[in-house]
Amino acid sequence: MAADHIHGPQHDRVSGLLNGHLHGNHEANGALSRATSPGGGQDRKDDGDADAGFDITKLGRTRPRVFPYTKYLPYDTESREQTEADMDEMIKHLYIAVASGDFVPGAVHWTKEIRGWMSLKFDLTRKQRSSLVKLYYELSLAPGLEYSISERFASMFMVLTKRKHYLRPGKDLVLDWRPLYKELKVFVLPSESSTQNTYSSKRNHRTLTKLCTFAQLFFDPKEIPAMLEEFLPFYSMSFSEHAFVVLGLLNLMLPTAAPPADDPKLQPQYYLPTFFHLWSTVNRSMMVDMRMLDIFSRQARDCLGSEHVPFGACGLFTEEQSSLVYTAVLRLLEIPVGQATTPYSGTVDVGAGTALLLERDPRKHPISHSIARWIIMSLSPKCLEVTDRKSMLHQLEALIQGIETFFHPSNSGTWTKPLAQLIYYLSDFFVMRWNREQSGEYEIPEDRKLNDEVKRRFVLCLRDVVFMGIYAKSGTAMNYSLSTLQSLAYLEPNLILPGALQRIYPAMQGLVEVHRTISSIRALQMLSKIIAKTKGFRCHLTTLLGLALPGVDANDLDKTLHSLAFIQSVCYNIPLHDLTKTPKMERSELNGDYEMVEADTTAVDSAGTALAVDWISGQLARFEQEGPGIEIDYMAEMSEEDEEAILKSSTAGFAEFIITFMGRVFTLLQNLPDAARVKSGSPEENVVNTLPAAFSPLLASLSPELYDIALEQVAKFASNHVVHQARDAMAFICNALVKVNPKKALRRLLPELMSSIRTEITENAAGSTRTTGSEILPRDRALVWHVSLLSMCVVHVGKDVLEYRDELFELANFMQDHCKGIPLVHVSNFVHHLLLNLTVTYTQDYSLYDQAELERGLTSQSWGRTVDPSNLDIRWHNPCQDELEFAVKVAEAQSGRALKALKELISNQAPIKRDGVGKDWSDEVSRNLVLLRLVISGICRLFRSDDGTITPYTFIDTEANGGIIESEKHEDDAFDNAVDLGEPDDDKIKRSFQYSTGYPLEIGSPTYETVHELRKTVGETLHKVHAFLVKNQEDDVPCFNALYTAYRSWFVDIGIERSAHVLDRLMRLLSADCHPFKFSGTRKQYPRPLLVRRANLYHFQRLRFNEHPRAASELDKTLLLDLAHSSTSVYTDIRRTAQSAGEQAVKSIIGAKPLIIPPLLDALEGALRKNDHPRIKGAVYSLLFGSLAKPISRNWKFAPRMIKLFIQVSEADRPSIQKLVVNSSFTIQDMTKAMDRMVILDEDTLRAIWPDRSESTDGQRRTRTIAHTLEEAQSFVPPKKAKIQSRRAVIEKRKTELAQELIEQVRHSHWKKASRTAVMVIGLDYRFETVSSLGMTELVVKGVIDPHPALRTLYAQSLNAIYSLAQTRALVGHKYENYLLDAQLDPDEVSVPTHREDPDWTQRFLEGFAKPEAEAYIDADYPGWLVWQKTMRGAHVGPSRLEYDEVEQAVRKTIGSHIDRHWLSTYFGYMKQEPRDQSADRFRMSSSMIVAYAMDLMASGLTKATWDDFKDLTQAVYGDGTDKHQHRVMAEIVGAMVSSAEDFDPAMREKVWDFTFPVVRRIISDGLTPENSGYWSTFVTLVVGGKDPRRAWPLIDWLAGFRLDVSSHAAFKESSKITLLNLIVTALGWHFQLERPIVNDFLEHLDHPYKQVREIMGTTLSTIFRTRYHESYKDVPTLLEEQKAAGALGTRPYKPTEEYSGIVNNVLDRLEKWRLERPVGTQTPTPYTQACKTVLLWLDTTLSSYDCTVLVPFFPNTFMTQLLYMMDIKEDPELQSLAYHVFRHLPNVPHRPGEDEPFVRSLIKIGRESTSWHQRLRVLINIQVIYFRQLFLMPQEHASDLMRCVRDMLHDPQLEVRLGAAATLSGMVRCSPLDFRKQFIADLKKHFTNLLIKNPMPKRAKGLNLEGNSSGTSTPTSESNKLVLTRHAAVLGLGALVQAFPYTSPPPEWLPEVLATLAGRAASDPGTVGKSVKTILSEFKKTRQDTWQIDMKAFTPEQLEDLEGVLWKSYFA
Repeated sequence: MAADHIHGPQHDRVSGLLNGHLHGNHEANGALSRATSPGGGQDRKDDGDADAGFDITKLGRTRPRVFPYTKYLPYDTESREQTEADMDEMIKHLYIAVASGDFVPGAVHWTKEIRGWMSLKFDLTRKQRSSLVKLYYELSLAPGLEYSISERFASMFMVLTKRKHYLRPGKDLVLDWRPLYKELKVFVLPSESSTQNTYSSKRNHRTLTKLCTFAQLFFDPKEIPAMLEEFLPFYSMSFSEHAFVVLGLLNLMLPTAAPPADDPKLQPQYYLPTFFHLWSTVNRSMMVDMRMLDIFSRQARDCLGSEHVPFGACGLFTEEQSSLVYTAVLRLLEIPVGQATTPYSGTVDVGAGTALLLERDPRKHPISHSIARWIIMSLSPKCLEVTDRKSMLHQLEALIQGIETFFHPSNSGTWTKPLAQLIYYLSDFFVMRWNREQSGEYEIPEDRKLNDEVKRRFVLCLRDVVFMGIYAKSGTAMNYSLSTLQSLAYLEPNLILPGALQRIYPAMQGLVEVHRTISSIRALQMLSKIIAKTKGFRCHLTTLLGLALPGVDANDLDKTLHSLAFIQSVCYNIPLHDLTKTPKMERSELNGDYEMVEADTTAVDSAGTALAVDWISGQLARFEQEGPGIEIDYMAEMSEEDEEAILKSSTAGFAEFIITFMGRVFTLLQNLPDAARVKSGSPEENVVNTLPAAFSPLLASLSPELYDIALEQVAKFASNHVVHQARDAMAFICNALVKVNPKKALRRLLPELMSSIRTEITENAAGSTRTTGSEILPRDRALVWHVSLLSMCVVHVGKDVLEYRDELFELANFMQDHCKGIPLVHVSNFVHHLLLNLTVTYTQDYSLYDQAELERGLTSQSWGRTVDPSNLDIRWHNPCQDELEFAVKVAEAQSGRALKALKELISNQAPIKRDGVGKDWSDEVSRNLVLLRLVISGICRLFRSDDGTITPYTFIDTEANGGIIESEKHEDDAFDNAVDLGEPDDDKIKRSFQYSTGYPLEIGSPTYETVHELRKTVGETLHKVHAFLVKNQEDDVPCFNALYTAYRSWFVDIGIERSAHVLDRLMRLLSADCHPFKFSGTRKQYPRPLLVRRANLYHFQRLRFNEHPRAASELDKTLLLDLAHSSTSVYTDIRRTAQSAGEQAVKSIIGAKPLIIPPLLDALEGALRKNDHPRIKGAVYSLLFGSLAKPISRNWKFAPRMIKLFIQVSEADRPSIQKLVVNSSFTIQDMTKAMDRMVILDEDTLRAIWPDRSESTDGQRRTRTIAHTLEEAQSFVPPKKAKIQSRRAVIEKRKTELAQELIEQVRHSHWKKASRTAVMVIGLDYRFETVSSLGMTELVVKGVIDPHPALRTLYAQSLNAIYSLAQTRALVGHKYENYLLDAQLDPDEVSVPTHREDPDWTQRFLEGFAKPEAEAYIDADYPGWLVWQKTMRGAHVGPSRLEYDEVEQAVRKTIGSHIDRHWLSTYFGYMKQEPRDQSADRFRMSSSMIVAYAMDLMASGLTKATWDDFKDLTQAVYGDGTDKHQHRVMAEIVGAMVSSAEDFDPAMREKVWDFTFPVVRRIISDGLTPENSGYWSTFVTLVVGGKDPRRAWPLIDWLAGFRLDVSSHAAFKESSKITLLNLIVTALGWHFQLERPIVNDFLEHLDHPYKQVREIMGTTLSTIFRTRYHESYKDVPTLLEEQKAAGALGTRPYKPTEEYSGIVNNVLDRLEKWRLERPVGTQTPTPYTQACKTVLLWLDTTLSSYDCTVLVPFFPNTFMTQLLYMMDIKEDPELQSLAYHVFRHLPNVPHRPGEDEPFVRSLIKIGRESTSWHQRLRVLINIQVIYFRQLFLMPQEHASDLMRCVRDMLHDPQLEVRLGAAATLSGMVRCSPLDFRKQFIADLKKHFTNLLIKNPMPKRAKGLNLEGNSSGTSTPTSESNKLVLTRHAAVLGLGALVQAFPYTSPPPEWLPEVLATLAGRAASDPGTVGKSVKTILSEFKKTRQDTWQIDMKAFTPEQLEDLEGVLWKSYFA
C-alpha cells in the first residue's frame, strides 16, 4: 500500500477518530478537554493528538500523546473500543485467577499480558488504571504470597504508577500507607514483633523502598498527623538507631503533596520546625543531611504549584531555614578547606543499624540530585526582589562563586564528579521546569513562574564553571559538563555561544592541546542543534564543519569518533543544500518524478562563498580581540537580510565539503588495521559502527546534485578498490546511499557489482576451493567484497530491486553452482537480504523534510526547524504482488537446491564420500543448512503462526476478534481420576489477542500454501539430517552447530526475524541516536528521520507482540526431542549450541517444557549410572540453569526425581560438576519449600477491577467472553480453587513421603552427601502445621553433636529453626492466618499506662530504674524519649505464661528426650574446640542459643539432664580458666543460662543466679585478660542489651558499684571493668540511673596514672553525659506546637544544664590550677598532663558524636585557651597531637545562627593578642574553616572582622605566621560571595599597594662596600627590620590576592596591575621579600601554561616587560 493510499479505505473509520478536528468538532473538543482535564487548562492544540476524538475524562492520562502511533501505520488498525474491550477481557481473567488463588501461572501470566498490551502504547482508562494500581499494591504486599511472585506484582505496580501524568495524586488515586509501613517495620523495628519469622526469608527490602518511592506520591496529605503520631514516638537518640529509622521512614513515607487549603496544621511550615529540630539532634551525620535534603527537595517540588502554600524568595522555606540547608549543602559536597578534616564524623552513622535498609539507591538518587531539585524548585521571580542578598538565587550564586576554583581541570579530586553532577542536575531541572512552564504542563501561579531575568541570572551563575568543566580530566565529569553546556545554551544561546565559539575555534585550528580539541568537538556536537537554530551563529556552522574534517583521522580514532558524531548531529539539523542556487522544478526523464534542476545562477550570488569567508574572518579577529569574556548579540547587530545573505553564501561550500569528507573517509577505511576478532570493542570497531550512523543523515540531507557527487565517489571507490578490512563499513555506506534514492543508486551500482562478481568467479576462479578456519583467501577477497556490497545494496531499499529481478535470480544460482567455502556463506547472506527486502514492511523515508516541502524548495528558514511529531507523511514499503511472487520464486529455488542436496548427502549413495579424512562432506552439509536457515528467516514475514502447518490448534476465533474459546472441557475428563501434579493450565493459557500488522499475503492463496508447505518440508528434512548425524557423524561439530542454529530459526522466526534480535537492534540504535536531542521537559522534539524510525520500530513492536508462544505440532515435538537429546551430547560445543537453541524453542512453544523434561531426566540418570561426566554436566545445565528449573519445581511428577538425582550428582568429584552443584543448590532448595497455603487479600479491592461496561453495547460485537457478569465469573472460582487446593494437598503429601525417604539416606551416607541431603530434607519437612516430623527432629538433635563440624553447624541452624517455629506457633495462637498477619498474642506482654499529663511523670518513670523491683519490665528504649504515648509496651514479671498445644509440646518432648548428660558433655566439648579460622574466634550466638533451648526444656522438665548436670558440666568445661577457649565457652553457657532464666519461675531463677553470678563476679574481678575480654563484653551486651536493667539487676548493680582504686597497679583489670561499665551505660542509655557516684569518682581521679584507664574513663564520661539527655514531650501535638513557637528552626537541643556547666567549668579550673603548678620543661608526667589526656578523650568522644553542640557555649574562651596551652607542651608529643586533633574539631561542629559570634570574637582575640606565635598560627586554621563552614550563616560584619584580623596578622613578626596568614587570606577571598569579594579586594589592594609605596627600601650608599666591612653585610637595625616586615606583609598580601584566583582565565581586571606593582617595586628586595615576589610570579605563570595565549592579552606591553624582567632572567646573570 503506497503512501498516498493511507487516507483511502481506513479514512472513514480511523481518521474519524484520529483527526477529529478535520470534521468540525474542533471547538467542541477544545472546550471539553479544558473543562474536564486538570492538566489541560491551557489552550492545547488539538491537531493530531492521538486522543482528540475521545472524552478525556475517561482517558487515563492528563496529557494527550504527542506521537500518534497507530495513525502512521500503513494498514488498518484496531479501534480504541476494541483495544479497551480486550483489556477488559484480560482484567476479567486476572480477576478469576486472583480470586481462585491461581497466582502462578494465572495471575502472573495475565499481568504479563497486560504489560504487553500497554507496551503497544494503548492507554488504560483512568478507572482501569486506578483499580489495577490498587490491586497490585495490595498483591505486592499480600501476606502469605511467595515473595518471588509478589516482586513481580510490585514491579507491575511501579510500571503502572511510573509516569506522573496518568493519575493525579489525591484526585484519582489515594493509597493507604499502613500496609507498606507494616512490612517495613519488620525490618527496621524488629523489636516490635517479638519473634523473627524464620519460615520464609523476608521480602527484599530494596523492593519495599522502591515501592515507597512510587507510592509516596499517592499517600494522602491528610494522613500526615497520623504518620507523625505513628513514627515520632519511636524517635530516640539514646539508642540512635531508632532516630535514624524514624527519619528514614519520614523520608520514604511522608506525603509531600500540596495539602488541602482548609487545615493550617497540614501546611509544611507547621511541621518543618520540628524536622529542623530533629535534624539538629543528629549532628555530624552525612546520612541525616542527605535524608533531610531529600525530604525538603521533594517538599519544594510538590508544593511549587499550590496557591495556598505561602511562597517567598526562598520558596516555601524561611530565610533561616534556607541558609541552614545551604550550609548543609556545603558540608555534603565535602570540599577540602585549608587543613580541615571532613565535617562528618563516621561514628555517628555507624549507629544507623537497620536504618541502612531505608536508604534509597544512591546511584539512582545521588545527593546532588536532591540539592539541585531543592534549589530549582524554590526559585521564582521573587528572588530578584530581595535587598539583603538572602534569596535562593543569591545563595546559589554565592555557593557557586565560593567553590568555583574546584571546577578547574588542574584542581581535580574526589569532589570533581559530585560537583559536575550538581551543575548538571541544576541545569537539567531548570530546563525541565522552564519547558514545562512554557508549555503549560506545570500549573503554577503566575508570580512563581520563572521569567527571563531569573533565567539570565541562572545561566550567568553557572557559565564560568561549565566552561572550566568541559575540559575536566575525568570522563564522567566531562560528560556532565557537556550536557550542562547544552542545557545552558538552550536557555540563553546569546550568553553561551560567543564564549563557546571563542574557545572552540582555536582548539579546532589545532592551536591548543589535543585533549582540549576533543572536548571542543564534543561540545560542538552538543551545541549543533542550538547553533543551527540561532540567528547569526548559524552562519558559523559551515565553517565549523570544515574545521571538523581533519578530525577524521586514522591515527586518532577517538577524535574520529567525536568528529563523526558532530557531523552526524549537524546533518540531522540542517539540509546540505546550496541555497545560493534558486531551485526550480522540472520533470526529469529518469523516474517521472519532479527533480530540482538549477536555473542559471543569478549574478548576485555568483561570488559563492566569498561573502561568508570575509564575515567569518572578521568574527574570528573579534574573538581573538575580546577574549573569553566576549559578548555578542547578533539579534541586534545584524539585519535579517544580511544574515540570510551570509548564510546562503556559506552554503556554497558544501560540494567541496562532501568531496573532502568522502576522501578522508576512504583514506580512513584504507588504513584500518585488520580486525582481529569480531565484537572486540576495539576503537577500530567503534569507528566502523559509527560510520553508517553518520552517513545515513549525511546522505539524506544532501541536495540532489550533491547526492550525485557522493554516489559517483562511492561507486568509483567500490569498483576500483578492495579493502578487505573495511568491507562491512563500505557495505553500510552503500546501503545508506541506496536507501536515500534507490532508483538512481541501484542503476549506478548494481550492474558494475554483478559483472565484477561474474568476472571474479570465471576468470580468477575465486571461491573455487574449500577454506579452513575463518580466514578468507586473498584470491577470494575481491569476490567477498563485491558480494558483501551487493547484499547490502538490496536490503531495505524497496521495490526498485525488481528492475533487476532476472539478473539477480540468475546470479544467485550462478554463484551457488560455482562457489565453495566461506564465500558461499556471503552468497547465502545475499539471498537472505534479498528476501527480507522483498517481504518485510518497513519505512523508506530518510529525508529531513516532508516531500511537499522539498518540492517547494528549501530556504534559510529550513535550518534547525523542529518537526511537529503529530503531522508526518511517511513513505512505507509494503510488499506488492510482484515482489512477493519474486520472493517466493527465489526462496523455492534456493531452498529447493539445499533440500535436494541434503537429501542426497544423507542417503547411502552420497555424491561426496564420508571417509572422515577430508571435510568435504561436512562442509557441504553445513553450507546447505546455513542456506536453509537463511531462506527460512528471510521469508519469516510470510509465515503465520496460526496456520495449520505450524500449529495444530489456536484459540483465536476469526469472527470474534480476540475472543477465547474455553478450552477446559476436553482436558478435565482426563484428570478426574488422578489429580494433576503438573503445572496447572500451562497448556491452556493462551494469548487471545492479535493486532493487525499488515500481513502481505492473502490467506489461502496458492503462494500462501506454497510458503507454509516449504516450511514444513524444511522442518522434516532438518529432523532427518539430525537422525543421520547422530547415527553416523556424532563428532561432527560444525554440522551440528549449523543444524541447531537452523533449528533455532525454524522455531522462532515466524512473522519477525527473532533470531537476529531485530527489535533489540532497532531499539538500541534509535535510542542512541535520539539521545543528543533529549531536553528535560520537551517531548519528542526529534528530527524527522528519527520520528520516522520510531514509527518503524512501533510496527516491529506490534509484530513481536503477535508472536506469542504457540501450541506444539507433531513436528515441533519431534524437533524439540532432538534438541533435548543433543543437550546432553558428549561434545561441549554441540551441547552448548543445542542448549541455547532449546532455550529459545521452549519459550516459543507451549507445553514444550513438560515434553522435554522426562527425556532429560532419563539422560541424567543414564549418565550417572555410567559416570559419564560430560553428559551429567549437559543434563544438569539444561535442567537447572534455564527456563526448565521453574516448571520442574512446580511439577511434582518431576521434582522428587530431580531432587534424588541431584543428590547423586553432588557425589561426583569433578570440580566442574561441583561448581554446577553449588550454583544450582538454591534452585533445588526452592523446590523443597512449602507452597503458599493462604493469601490474605482485600475482597473489595479485587472486586473493583471488574470492568463495569454495559454489556448491551458490547453484546453484539463480543460474542465470546469468559464471563459476562461478575456473578458468572464468581461461579468459576470455587471449582478452580478446589482444584488448586487438592493439587497442593497431594504435592505436600509427596513432599512428606520424600522427606521420610531421604532421612533414611542421610543416616548412612558420607558427610558431603549428607549435608546436601539434609538441606533438602529440612526444606521438605519443616512446616507450620507439624513443625517437624519425629524422624526429622531426632536426626537434627543427634546431628548437633555429630563429629563433622560442617554437619554440626547445619543441624544447629535447623534445631534453632525448629525450636523457634514451635515458639512462634504458640505465640500466634497456633493459627496460620495470625502467623501470616504477624498477629502475635504474647501472653507475657502487658500494656503500661503512662501518666503523661503529670509534669513529674518522666522523673518518676526514670527513678523506677534505680530499684530492683518492677511491676512490668520496659525493655524498649524509645517510649518517652522524644514524646510520650498513652500507653507503652511492657513485659510481665515472673515465669513465662506461654501455652503450647500438643503439636508443639510433642516436638519439644522429642528434643528433650535426647538431651541427657552425655549429649550435653559432648556438645560442651565441641564448643570448647578451637575455631577453625580467626574470624570465627568470637562469642558465638548460635551455640549460646542451643544451650538456652536446652535450659528452657530442662526447666519445663522435658529433658533427661538435670540442673545439676548442667552445673557440673559447666564447671568441668571451664576447668582452671587459663585457656581463652575455656572463657569463650563459659561466657556462651553462662549467657544462655542468665538470658533464659528470665522466663523461669522464681525458685528456678534464684538457682540459676546463685550459680552464675559468683562465677561471673570472680572472672570479671580477677580472670580477665586482653585475650578473653572480648567474650565477656559480648556476654554483658547479651545479658543487658535492649532489655530493662532490672532483669539482670545483680550484675548491673555490682558493675555500677565499681570505684577506681588508685593504689592498684593492675591497669588492665581496672580498664576492663570500666569498659564493661561503659558497655552497660551504652546499652541501657537513658534508663541507666546509677551514674552520680561513678561520675564523681571519675572526676576525682582525672589524673589517673595509667593510660588505658584514662582513655576509657574519658569515653565513659562522654557516654554518661550523652545518655542523660532526653526531651520527653507529653505528646506529638505538644512537640509540634512548641517547635513552631520556637521559630523556623525549632528549639535548640543539647543545651548544657547548670549541673553540666558546673562540672565542665570546675574541671577546667582544676586544669588551670594544675597547669600553673607544673614546672616548665618537666619531662615526667604530671597531674596536669595526665588529667589533660582524660579530658581530651572525653571532649574528643563528645565532639565526634551527635551531641557535640552541647559544648559549643564553652568553645570561645575556656576551651580554646586550654587547648592552645596543651599544644605548647613539647615534652609530651602525645598530648600535643591529641589537643591539636580536638582543636581542629571545633570549627567543624555545627553552630546555630548567632552562636558563632563569641567563637569568632575569641578567635580574633587570640590571633591579635596571644603572646605565643604557635597559638597565633594555629588559630588561623580554624578561622578559615569556620569562615567557610558558616558562609551562609555568618553575618557580614563578622566576616569582615575575620578578614581584617587575618590581614593584620600579615604584619606578625614571626615568618611562619605571616605565611600562614597569607594562605588563609587567599582562601577566604576565594570562597567569599562575589560583591563582598569585590569590595574587599579593592580595600586590600589599596591597603597593600600603599604600604609598598610609603615604605620604600632605602638606597644603598655607593662605595660603602669598599671601606667598612668588606663582607658587605651591615648590622640590621630595628628600624630596617620593621621596614622589611612591612614590605613583606605587603608583598604577601598582594600575593594572596594573586593566588586566590589561580585559574580564572583571563585574569580579573585588577590583577595585572597588582603583578606589575610587585614586579616593579619589590622584586629587587634582598632576602625573603624578593624571594617571595619571585615565588608568587613564577607560581602565577606555572598555573597558566595552558591558557597563556589568552591571558597575555590582559597585560599592557609595559607590564609584560616588567614581568619578563623578573621571571626570565638569564640563568647565569
